[in-house]
Amino acid sequence: MEETSMEPWSRTQMAARAAKDIPDGWYCNLGIGMPTLIADHIPEGREVVLHSENGILGMGPAPEKGREDAWLINAGKAPVTLHPGGSYFHHADSFAMIRGGHIDLCVLGAFEVAENGDIANWATSENDTAPAVGGAMDLAAGAKRVWVMMEHTTKDGRPKLVERCGYPLTAMRAVSRVYTNLAVLDVTEAGFAVRDLAPGVTLDHLRTVTAAPLQDARETAGA
Repeated sequence: MEETSMEPWSRTQMAARAAKDIPDGWYCNLGIGMPTLIADHIPEGREVVLHSENGILGMGPAPEKGREDAWLINAGKAPVTLHPGGSYFHHADSFAMIRGGHIDLCVLGAFEVAENGDIANWATSENDTAPAVGGAMDLAAGAKRVWVMMEHTTKDGRPKLVERCGYPLTAMRAVSRVYTNLAVLDVTEAGFAVRDLAPGVTLDHLRTVTAAPLQDARETAGA
């Protein structure tokens, strides 16, 4: 299939794909930025309890336009809703949940993910505008699982899946799965394993935009 027929997933499609993979009953934190879109795509009838580190448990999707509550926001300061039974609590209690290992899954954005699961999602310097480190270090270290949701390459085409991260690390060997606009990949002992490809994307093309070896696990990976 020609590369011109590729149909990379949109951010909404990426969020829906990741939401579909979150099992019933998990407690899940959604990182600032693209991962927060997952809250809008939890399959109907599935109980996934969303946590926000600013002190919310039972967070719902984004509110309808005009129904925002300025006092009900997630850690990225975006308006959210609250499911029945949801609660607010102190920031310290929220981080106690994270550091105590009570969060089943955290989905983070990233600048880079290495083939061994290292994640880099922050940087500071006088010459860039990348954000400083926030709660991601606690989440990457404290959550039982870490998934990443990000574009496959930078705006100028540089791979974000690499053999070794060039940015300062947020956490070592933390990531187990990556969702990009081109593919879904697991991080395994043998490196990146491709579980799914966006429509029209070939494994050969994916290799040209990835700076690490890829294994094809589309036939062998389980749910």
